[in-house]
Amino acid sequence: MLSAFGRAFRTPDLRRKLLFTIAIMALFRVGSLVPTPGVDYGNVQQCVAVLEGSTSLLGLVNVFSGGALLQLSIFALGIMPYITASIIVQLLRVVIPRFEVLHKEGQSGQAKLTQYTRYLTIALAILQSTTIVTTARTGMLFPGCGVDVIADDSFMTAALMVITMTAGTGMVMWLGEMITERGVGNGMSLLIFTSIAASFPSALWSIAGGSNGALNFIVMLIVIVLVVGLVVFVEQSQRRIPVQYAKRMVGRRMYGGTSTYIPIKINMAGVIPVIFAASILAIPGLIAQFGDQQAEWVIWISNHLTQQDDPLYIVLYTLMVIFFAFFYTSITFNPDEVADNMKKYGGFIPGIRAGRPTAEYLDYVISRITTAGSIYLALVALLPTVVLIVLGVTTNIPFGGVSILIIVGVGLDTVKQIDSQLQQRHYEGFLR
Repeated sequence: MLSAFGRAFRTPDLRRKLLFTIAIMALFRVGSLVPTPGVDYGNVQQCVAVLEGSTSLLGLVNVFSGGALLQLSIFALGIMPYITASIIVQLLRVVIPRFEVLHKEGQSGQAKLTQYTRYLTIALAILQSTTIVTTARTGMLFPGCGVDVIADDSFMTAALMVITMTAGTGMVMWLGEMITERGVGNGMSLLIFTSIAASFPSALWSIAGGSNGALNFIVMLIVIVLVVGLVVFVEQSQRRIPVQYAKRMVGRRMYGGTSTYIPIKINMAGVIPVIFAASILAIPGLIAQFGDQQAEWVIWISNHLTQQDDPLYIVLYTLMVIFFAFFYTSITFNPDEVADNMKKYGGFIPGIRAGRPTAEYLDYVISRITTAGSIYLALVALLPTVVLIVLGVTTNIPFGGVSILIIVGVGLDTVKQIDSQLQQRHYEGFLR
């Protein structure tokens, strides 16, 4: 591994890309610490521990912003508006035929969908920044803190904060695209990686600082290593469905006669099901904040739907992760479309007739693989949280195993891209 890093930095072009990527990631972290104009930074630091590791919707956004949300920085929203916009555009392909047509048009259609995603990102940034500034002004962002985090309560200050946070989101989106274009790896994924990785040291340190801190810290490290090993093993696993292409004559040339396969990952949905499940489970708690805090329904929601260690929360979370894994996989992988494309180019699965039987076979395989993938996803998401409950530790690793899943997934993808670029620049002579 170390020799591979050495070769990467000895290659001028690849070294330039790696240094550019690291510089953009560092710039992103600096922006996450610069406070928005109008924020009382001292008071924010007093209140910042209130929502650390929270399972609320603001807690989710805080994880993906690398803690910038609770700091009310210029990059407070982080990459979350872009993630939400991308998911919405993907889901709209099912509802709006025009989006599906653009998806099938190739590069030009994808460019158009990317443009729509950018517009939607800015719209969501305006909406989310307005919500955050409003909750900060009313004191609901840090309930029970007792100090004002915004020094000037005027409309102009609030408008300036909204404009600054929206512009910050636009800049984060641009930084991610610059990494994709001129650096190494997927820019948006690497910014998420940076945000989540930045919150890990403080979370682990808080575990070490409690009672039985040393033992809990060692146990948590062992669990994280085991989860990382499980994630690497499963994410690298794939079911390969063999595909044979028949020979056909085009003019005077013979085409086809080759064998290939369709690689199907066990977890085709990635971390999207967990984000969906956590976001939906956070909505009742968000609504309860606006109700009478002495009402029975508010107390019930606070006791059961906002606590990670509550059995009802764990059961609902698991069921929703499994449901959204099937739902998102059905959107991203269409067996009928794959079967039609194979039939069009003369491909078939050995022992399966082309057309409808092929689509039914693919659907059969996908259903069973997704069952295993969804259970694995729920297990990875809940395992660190369950271990913390057993150890009696109140501090949460930000978003549990999902953070580990994202970090390992992005790391594997980036290493593969670096390795492929090294392979392109590796030459051998005629004689060994």
